[in-house]
Amino acid sequence: MPYQHILVDDPRPRVRRVTLNRPEKRNALNNRLRAEVFEVLEQADRDPDISISIVRGAGPCFSAGYDLSADNRVDQPYHSAAGPGQWSRHVVEGWFGIWDLAKPVVAQVHGYCLAGGTELATACDIVYVADDAQIGYPPVRLMSPPDMQYHPWLVGMRRAMELMLTGDAMSGREAAEWGFATRSFPLEELDARALDFAERAAKVPIELQQLNKRSVHRAMEIMGARAAMRAGTEIQALAFTTEASRNYMSTFRRDGGSVKSQLDQRDATFGDYRTRKE
Repeated sequence: MPYQHILVDDPRPRVRRVTLNRPEKRNALNNRLRAEVFEVLEQADRDPDISISIVRGAGPCFSAGYDLSADNRVDQPYHSAAGPGQWSRHVVEGWFGIWDLAKPVVAQVHGYCLAGGTELATACDIVYVADDAQIGYPPVRLMSPPDMQYHPWLVGMRRAMELMLTGDAMSGREAAEWGFATRSFPLEELDARALDFAERAAKVPIELQQLNKRSVHRAMEIMGARAAMRAGTEIQALAFTTEASRNYMSTFRRDGGSVKSQLDQRDATFGDYRTRKE
């Protein structure tokens, strides 16, 4: 069936691939795109001829994060409880929806993987990245902590603190060394490496593979990963009541030019992301 913001193909036996296809928006995650990703991954989970899925991005990057030029309160793909923190609860529920699928999902990351894009990657079971990818959560600088506070679970307390206190990016190579990513590769090898892994993992019978996946997740959940990330949504909501966040958010206008200038304002003093001087 046709989709507005994604492409879908089956590039290897038993492998479904989803390509985020808003390259002109750096694959920013609006509600329609998220809904389409969830729909295809859930269809793959029900399809006896598919064993594993890959999510990647078209164009120069994986995803620059949530689409701040859109009104994300409208047309959300599923209901979440209302009240303060509704958005962060909503997106975390969606990412755990991927986490809870029976079949594995691979994130194939290149270019920028920022903010909500890192949350999408975190929800996947395997994360293969390009060596020169830029992976970070810059909204901590003037807006709030992440909706899905994965940092300490994946990179440990000390690295997590460094990333959370600066909003700086990891390179793909660093992300693999620190534990956010599974492996990193030269960009020109990334497609083939992700497909090779997916085809290899697809050889394991589905009924066994889902238990292999679940065993790792259950261990993380017993240590508190799910409870901590869900609790973090309230901390994220609290951040929006601070004077610094309210002042910053009051300047937001939902049009492309304004959003870009506001993000540049956020990052200019740090001299990175799109404001970096080569």
